[in-house]
Amino acid sequence: MIFILNRQSRHKIRIGNLKRLLERLIRTRRLGEVEVCLSFVGTDRIRSLNRRFRRKDEPTDVLSFPLSSRQADGRLHLGDIVIAPEQARRNCRSLGHGLERELEILTVHGFLHLLGYDHSARMERAERRALERPRRAAGR
Repeated sequence: MIFILNRQSRHKIRIGNLKRLLERLIRTRRLGEVEVCLSFVGTDRIRSLNRRFRRKDEPTDVLSFPLSSRQADGRLHLGDIVIAPEQARRNCRSLGHGLERELEILTVHGFLHLLGYDHSARMERAERRALERPRRAAGR
């Protein structure tokens, strides 16, 4: 089950696209019945979380909080991903793509952290594979 919370109003978020992305990631990783929470917050909130949990008093674009705990119903809660769209928008300017693509990139990045990936070449390869657009079958 995927929970998506939008706790900011400055940027329009296409929730459905990100939910489908997470569903695809869960399916391709064969994780079965898992829970993930994806939240969108403002700059002040992400800065507060970054200060509290990483001891960095500055805003960031994405934070991941791995949990990997079993719920009473047996479902595995992987954890929470928190994204600040305003920070993501700033990234877009220098990276040459739009906010929607940047939110996809950050969602994948945060999801891989929930699975235990750290910043490495292995993570970069997994991100590239996860962000490849699914190919449509001929004739569809």
